[in-house]
Amino acid sequence: MEEIRIISSHDDLAALLGKEVGRSNWRSIPQEMINSFADATSDHQWIHIDSERAAAESPYGKTIAHGFLTVSLLPSLLDEIIEVRNSKLTVNYAMENLRFGTPVVVDSNVRLILTVEEIRDLRGTTRVTFGVTLEIEGEKKPAYKGNVILLYHFR
Repeated sequence: MEEIRIISSHDDLAALLGKEVGRSNWRSIPQEMINSFADATSDHQWIHIDSERAAAESPYGKTIAHGFLTVSLLPSLLDEIIEVRNSKLTVNYAMENLRFGTPVVVDSNVRLILTVEEIRDLRGTTRVTFGVTLEIEGEKKPAYKGNVILLYHFR
């Protein structure tokens, strides 16, 4: 496991511009997680929850995680890479150019690779564009790749 990077200011983030910040731990995607997400979102498409049908009809031979389930892991995976201190408010601002590349088959392991792509000072609010890539263990193509924009209101 990599050491969590502590971020306490705009300057701390600016020092990371254009760099890989870190990688999360590998996270398993079990069927129970997929089923819970299906229940929470009312997305019960068979490709996600019907193991027998997926084995018979799916090109993947197994169920796959919802794309949005893998996106919903971003906050917890991000917390394994950075700890932001001195922000009185953090706001999810936007996602840009997020593209899904490879489905995440049940019981796969995934991890987040985080980079800092852009940083701006908006009159005291730090706007950071993070590059996010969700790797799948053993796969050449990622589950997704794109940008997530967060606003930090540092003290």
